[in-house]
Amino acid sequence: MKNGRLIAVVGPSGVGKDSVMEGLAAADPSLHLVRRTITRAPELGGEDYDAVSVAEFEDMAARGNFAVHWGAHDLQYGIPVSIQTVLAGGQDCLANFSRTALAAGDAAFAHFCVLNITARPETLAARLAARGRESDAQIAKRLAQASKPLPSELKVMTVSNDGALDATIAQALSLLQSVRA
Repeated sequence: MKNGRLIAVVGPSGVGKDSVMEGLAAADPSLHLVRRTITRAPELGGEDYDAVSVAEFEDMAARGNFAVHWGAHDLQYGIPVSIQTVLAGGQDCLANFSRTALAAGDAAFAHFCVLNITARPETLAARLAARGRESDAQIAKRLAQASKPLPSELKVMTVSNDGALDATIAQALSLLQSVRA
């Protein structure tokens, strides 16, 4: 049996990564959504995640509980090492990733690819303001990071999420299936 792929879903804050990932998993139940560990308060919503304190996160990282972990936007994020078992069983996994952690992800997972989701700056700004999790200064900081380039050596599939979510999901699913075949 061939190991599954770790599909790192990336894109700027507000691009709709979580919505696209949920839609992909609903459209293709063979896709496994990775539950990240984050040093974010649990009541802030968004994705389904394990909320921990910074001290708990650092202890978990020191014990090797993460296959990959990184810091971004004053938070710490971790992909649990237990996901390797799911991948070894042949199942593809979708993980919300940081562009800064892609090289580490590529090193950590045997079958690694990137689903890059894009949107226009005005779309991002409106979505960030609507979710109400960040201050104006934090939104400006996130928007300034939106155009960071991706490492050129990685297998990257890009899809725009400016239009209807269903169309984005259909296009992303088609890309993922064509690469799998």
